[in-house]
Amino acid sequence: MSTTTSRHHNPTSTSTVDPTEVSHFNALASSWWDPHGPSRLLHLMNPLRHDFIRSCRSTTSTSTPSPQKLRYLDIGCGGGIFAESAARLPSTLSVTAIDPTPQVLKIAEGHKRRDPVLTAPGKLTYLNTSIEDLPRPAKESEAYDMVTLFEVIEHVNAPGPFLEHVLPHVKPGGWLIMSTIARTWTSWLVTNVVAEDVLGIVPKGTHEWSKYVNEGELRSWFAKQAGWGGGVGGMKSMGTVYVPGLGWREVKGSEQLGNYFFGVRRDL
Repeated sequence: MSTTTSRHHNPTSTSTVDPTEVSHFNALASSWWDPHGPSRLLHLMNPLRHDFIRSCRSTTSTSTPSPQKLRYLDIGCGGGIFAESAARLPSTLSVTAIDPTPQVLKIAEGHKRRDPVLTAPGKLTYLNTSIEDLPRPAKESEAYDMVTLFEVIEHVNAPGPFLEHVLPHVKPGGWLIMSTIARTWTSWLVTNVVAEDVLGIVPKGTHEWSKYVNEGELRSWFAKQAGWGGGVGGMKSMGTVYVPGLGWREVKGSEQLGNYFFGVRRDL
């Protein structure tokens, strides 16, 4: 988690952002909102993102009063697929969405302007920045109820240092929610060979297998972080599988094989 390397990494950089990844997603910017284009699998996965968030919140809702409105921080928001959908929820106060990829954020801003609901002051704010450069909350109460990392952690230089920058942005009682891919031979075959090389449903070069993080590695890392994942339901995961013609489906146990969601709650 703290020393994962890849062939593209710059060992002299203090940032967890990989410039190669930024260039790759810049090239995909214009097609981000095409539901049948290179980002099609992200569009299809979005409903499951919301399902998993509701599932995480329900595990602690009986003992912890929920705020009237939730504040979201969406890290690595891309073109805004999740950020827009979260901002439209009646339970959402605001969404701050950040990404280091300038061309993709231009697409996100343009798409946002199509919906008057999203252009209301403070409803959805895009920032072209990395998590390292985002100012930390001055007070814990000013942090976010929900911090999301969807299909992000497998694209950073080193997961541990990256997450250390993320944690201060979650308020006590709030959740850090992410989705990523387990580092197994099954995931290599599915994501790198079948999805990219054979079927072409994912742009070639999107995934680097050595960067994948196993669910057990995340659990072990958070177990060492004081004030995280304590109590019943403090950590939660859900395996998902893409079924051609049907979309993404929850499959119990598949978090050990490929794509999965992971949620961890900051202790009160």
